[in-house]
Amino acid sequence: MKQGPLTENELEWLDNVLMEYGNDDAVLDVAELDGLLTAILSGPNMIQPGRWLSSVWGGAKNAPRWASESELTRFMDLTFQHMNDIADRLCYYPDQFAPLFGTRTVDGTEYTIVEEWCFGYMRGVALDNWSTLPKNLQPSLDAIALHGREDNFLLLEKMSSAAVESSIEEIQPAALSLHAYWLSQRLPVPVTPISMPFVATATVGRNDLCPCGSGKKFKHCCLH
Repeated sequence: MKQGPLTENELEWLDNVLMEYGNDDAVLDVAELDGLLTAILSGPNMIQPGRWLSSVWGGAKNAPRWASESELTRFMDLTFQHMNDIADRLCYYPDQFAPLFGTRTVDGTEYTIVEEWCFGYMRGVALDNWSTLPKNLQPSLDAIALHGREDNFLLLEKMSSAAVESSIEEIQPAALSLHAYWLSQRLPVPVTPISMPFVATATVGRNDLCPCGSGKKFKHCCLH
Protein backbone atom coordinates (compact mmCIF):
# COMPACT_ATOMS: atom_id res chain seq x y z
CA MET A 1 0.00 0.00 0.00
CA LYS A 2 1.28 3.47 -0.89
CA GLN A 3 1.80 6.20 1.67
CA GLY A 4 0.98 9.90 1.59
CA PRO A 5 -2.05 11.86 0.42
CA LEU A 6 -4.35 10.55 -2.27
CA THR A 7 -4.34 12.19 -5.67
CA GLU A 8 -7.36 14.03 -7.04
CA ASN A 9 -8.07 11.07 -9.33
CA GLU A 10 -7.94 8.62 -6.40
CA LEU A 11 -10.26 10.78 -4.31
CA GLU A 12 -12.65 11.04 -7.23
CA TRP A 13 -12.58 7.26 -7.68
CA LEU A 14 -13.43 6.74 -4.00
CA ASP A 15 -16.22 9.29 -4.32
CA ASN A 16 -17.70 7.42 -7.27
CA VAL A 17 -17.52 4.05 -5.50
CA LEU A 18 -19.23 5.40 -2.39
CA MET A 19 -22.00 6.85 -4.53
CA GLU A 20 -22.39 3.69 -6.61
CA TYR A 21 -22.66 1.27 -3.68
CA GLY A 22 -24.19 3.63 -1.13
CA ASN A 23 -27.71 3.86 0.26
CA ASP A 24 -29.71 6.21 2.47
CA ASP A 25 -27.84 5.02 5.58
CA ALA A 26 -24.34 4.91 4.08
CA VAL A 27 -21.46 7.33 3.67
CA LEU A 28 -22.19 8.85 0.28
CA ASP A 29 -19.08 10.84 -0.60
CA VAL A 30 -15.40 11.18 0.18
CA ALA A 31 -15.93 14.29 2.33
CA GLU A 32 -18.16 12.33 4.70
CA LEU A 33 -15.64 9.47 4.70
CA ASP A 34 -12.90 11.93 5.60
CA GLY A 35 -14.94 13.19 8.55
CA LEU A 36 -15.71 9.66 9.72
CA LEU A 37 -12.05 8.64 9.61
CA THR A 38 -10.99 11.80 11.44
CA ALA A 39 -13.41 11.08 14.30
CA ILE A 40 -12.30 7.46 14.53
CA LEU A 41 -8.68 8.55 14.80
CA SER A 42 -9.58 11.24 17.34
CA GLY A 43 -11.80 9.37 19.81
CA PRO A 44 -11.11 7.86 23.22
CA ASN A 45 -10.71 4.31 21.91
CA MET A 46 -9.42 2.54 18.86
CA ILE A 47 -12.34 1.31 16.77
CA GLN A 48 -11.84 -1.98 14.94
CA PRO A 49 -11.87 -1.63 11.13
CA GLY A 50 -14.69 -4.15 10.74
CA ARG A 51 -16.95 -1.93 12.82
CA TRP A 52 -16.33 1.38 11.11
CA LEU A 53 -16.29 -0.20 7.65
CA SER A 54 -19.75 -1.56 8.42
CA SER A 55 -20.81 1.98 9.31
CA VAL A 56 -19.49 3.22 5.96
CA TRP A 57 -22.10 1.08 4.21
CA GLY A 58 -24.89 1.71 6.70
CA GLY A 59 -24.65 -1.70 8.33
CA ALA A 60 -23.28 -5.14 7.51
CA LYS A 61 -26.43 -6.07 5.58
CA ASN A 62 -25.63 -3.31 3.08
CA ALA A 63 -22.08 -4.42 2.32
CA PRO A 64 -21.42 -4.03 -1.42
CA ARG A 65 -21.44 -6.83 -3.93
CA TRP A 66 -18.16 -5.79 -5.49
CA ALA A 67 -17.80 -6.03 -9.24
CA SER A 68 -14.38 -7.65 -8.79
CA GLU A 69 -11.78 -8.49 -6.16
CA SER A 70 -9.49 -5.82 -7.61
CA GLU A 71 -12.18 -3.18 -7.03
CA LEU A 72 -12.50 -4.23 -3.38
CA THR A 73 -8.72 -4.27 -2.97
CA ARG A 74 -8.35 -0.81 -4.43
CA PHE A 75 -11.11 0.57 -2.22
CA MET A 76 -9.49 -0.85 0.91
CA ASP A 77 -6.00 0.28 -0.07
CA LEU A 78 -7.06 3.84 -0.84
CA THR A 79 -9.25 4.11 2.26
CA PHE A 80 -6.48 2.99 4.60
CA GLN A 81 -3.91 5.11 2.79
CA HIS A 82 -6.15 8.12 3.29
CA MET A 83 -6.71 7.18 6.93
CA ASN A 84 -2.97 6.92 7.53
CA ASP A 85 -2.45 10.31 5.93
CA ILE A 86 -5.05 11.88 8.24
CA ALA A 87 -3.39 10.21 11.25
CA ASP A 88 0.02 11.56 10.29
CA ARG A 89 -1.31 15.09 9.98
CA LEU A 90 -3.24 14.94 13.25
CA CYS A 91 -0.32 13.53 15.22
CA TYR A 92 2.78 15.02 13.61
CA TYR A 93 1.79 17.83 11.26
CA PRO A 94 -1.31 19.51 12.76
CA ASP A 95 -0.60 22.67 10.78
CA GLN A 96 -1.18 20.59 7.63
CA PHE A 97 -4.44 19.04 8.80
CA ALA A 98 -7.34 20.22 6.65
CA PRO A 99 -10.82 18.66 6.68
CA LEU A 100 -11.84 17.58 3.20
CA PHE A 101 -14.70 20.01 2.77
CA GLY A 102 -16.68 20.25 -0.44
CA THR A 103 -17.31 23.36 -2.52
CA ARG A 104 -20.24 24.65 -4.54
CA THR A 105 -20.30 27.49 -7.03
CA VAL A 106 -23.45 29.64 -7.22
CA ASP A 107 -23.63 32.61 -9.59
CA GLY A 108 -19.88 32.66 -9.90
CA THR A 109 -19.27 32.57 -6.14
CA GLU A 110 -17.67 29.51 -4.55
CA TYR A 111 -19.06 28.38 -1.20
CA THR A 112 -17.53 25.93 1.27
CA ILE A 113 -19.78 22.95 2.05
CA VAL A 114 -19.02 21.39 5.43
CA GLU A 115 -22.16 19.39 6.18
CA GLU A 116 -21.00 16.11 4.66
CA TRP A 117 -17.69 16.19 6.55
CA CYS A 118 -19.40 17.07 9.84
CA PHE A 119 -22.05 14.37 9.39
CA GLY A 120 -19.25 11.87 8.82
CA TYR A 121 -17.46 13.07 11.95
CA MET A 122 -20.57 12.70 14.08
CA ARG A 123 -21.10 9.24 12.61
CA GLY A 124 -17.64 8.36 13.90
CA VAL A 125 -18.37 9.88 17.31
CA ALA A 126 -21.45 7.63 17.57
CA LEU A 127 -19.24 4.55 17.26
CA ASP A 128 -17.45 5.33 20.54
CA ASN A 129 -18.18 6.63 24.03
CA TRP A 130 -17.40 10.33 24.24
CA SER A 131 -19.45 10.88 27.41
CA THR A 132 -16.39 11.75 29.52
CA LEU A 133 -15.38 14.66 27.29
CA PRO A 134 -14.69 17.55 29.70
CA LYS A 135 -17.03 20.53 29.69
CA ASN A 136 -14.36 22.93 28.46
CA LEU A 137 -14.07 20.87 25.24
CA GLN A 138 -17.79 20.43 24.66
CA PRO A 139 -17.89 23.63 22.57
CA SER A 140 -15.38 22.06 20.20
CA LEU A 141 -17.65 19.08 19.62
CA ASP A 142 -20.65 21.42 19.36
CA ALA A 143 -18.86 23.39 16.63
CA ILE A 144 -18.79 20.25 14.50
CA ALA A 145 -22.25 19.04 15.54
CA LEU A 146 -23.72 22.41 14.51
CA HIS A 147 -23.19 21.37 10.87
CA GLY A 148 -23.37 17.62 11.46
CA ARG A 149 -26.83 17.10 12.92
CA GLU A 150 -30.16 17.67 11.24
CA ASP A 151 -31.70 19.09 14.40
CA ASN A 152 -29.31 22.06 14.10
CA PHE A 153 -30.42 23.05 10.59
CA LEU A 154 -33.07 25.47 11.86
CA LEU A 155 -30.45 27.14 14.02
CA LEU A 156 -28.13 27.53 11.03
CA GLU A 157 -30.93 29.08 8.98
CA LYS A 158 -31.40 31.77 11.62
CA MET A 159 -27.71 32.66 11.69
CA SER A 160 -26.28 35.47 9.59
CA SER A 161 -23.91 34.68 6.73
CA ALA A 162 -21.04 36.11 8.74
CA ALA A 163 -21.91 33.91 11.73
CA VAL A 164 -22.10 30.80 9.54
CA GLU A 165 -18.72 31.60 8.00
CA SER A 166 -17.28 32.09 11.47
CA SER A 167 -18.70 28.75 12.62
CA ILE A 168 -17.09 27.01 9.64
CA GLU A 169 -13.70 28.45 10.59
CA GLU A 170 -14.05 26.87 14.05
CA ILE A 171 -14.28 23.30 12.73
CA GLN A 172 -10.62 22.65 11.92
CA PRO A 173 -9.20 23.86 15.28
CA ALA A 174 -12.04 22.07 17.07
CA ALA A 175 -11.09 18.76 15.45
CA LEU A 176 -7.44 19.27 16.43
CA SER A 177 -8.36 20.08 20.04
CA LEU A 178 -10.54 16.98 20.35
CA HIS A 179 -7.86 14.74 18.87
CA ALA A 180 -5.19 16.17 21.18
CA TYR A 181 -7.32 15.60 24.28
CA TRP A 182 -8.34 12.02 23.58
CA LEU A 183 -4.81 11.13 22.49
CA SER A 184 -3.53 12.30 25.87
CA GLN A 185 -6.12 10.15 27.66
CA ARG A 186 -5.49 6.86 25.90
CA LEU A 187 -3.85 4.20 28.01
CA PRO A 188 -0.81 2.43 26.59
CA VAL A 189 -1.57 -0.97 25.16
CA PRO A 190 -0.26 -3.59 27.62
CA VAL A 191 2.45 -5.84 26.29
CA THR A 192 1.64 -9.51 26.74
CA PRO A 193 4.71 -11.47 27.89
CA ILE A 194 5.85 -14.00 25.32
CA SER A 195 6.93 -17.39 26.64
CA MET A 196 10.45 -18.21 25.57
CA PRO A 197 10.87 -21.58 23.87
CA PHE A 198 12.85 -24.25 25.67
CA VAL A 199 16.52 -24.04 24.83
CA ALA A 200 18.36 -27.32 25.28
CA THR A 201 21.79 -27.43 26.85
CA ALA A 202 24.68 -29.36 25.41
CA THR A 203 24.84 -31.71 28.43
CA VAL A 204 21.71 -33.62 27.32
CA GLY A 205 22.44 -36.79 25.33
CA ARG A 206 20.58 -37.63 22.12
CA ASN A 207 18.98 -40.70 23.69
CA ASP A 208 18.25 -39.09 27.06
CA LEU A 209 14.75 -38.06 28.03
CA CYS A 210 14.06 -34.54 26.80
CA PRO A 211 14.33 -32.06 29.70
CA CYS A 212 11.18 -30.26 28.46
CA GLY A 213 9.15 -32.99 30.19
CA SER A 214 7.47 -34.44 27.11
CA GLY A 215 8.55 -38.02 27.93
CA LYS A 216 10.18 -38.38 24.51
CA LYS A 217 13.84 -38.91 23.80
CA PHE A 218 15.79 -35.73 23.25
CA LYS A 219 16.55 -36.64 19.60
CA HIS A 220 12.83 -36.97 18.87
CA CYS A 221 11.80 -33.79 20.63
CA CYS A 222 13.72 -30.55 21.25
CA LEU A 223 17.09 -31.47 19.75
CA HIS A 224 16.17 -29.96 16.40
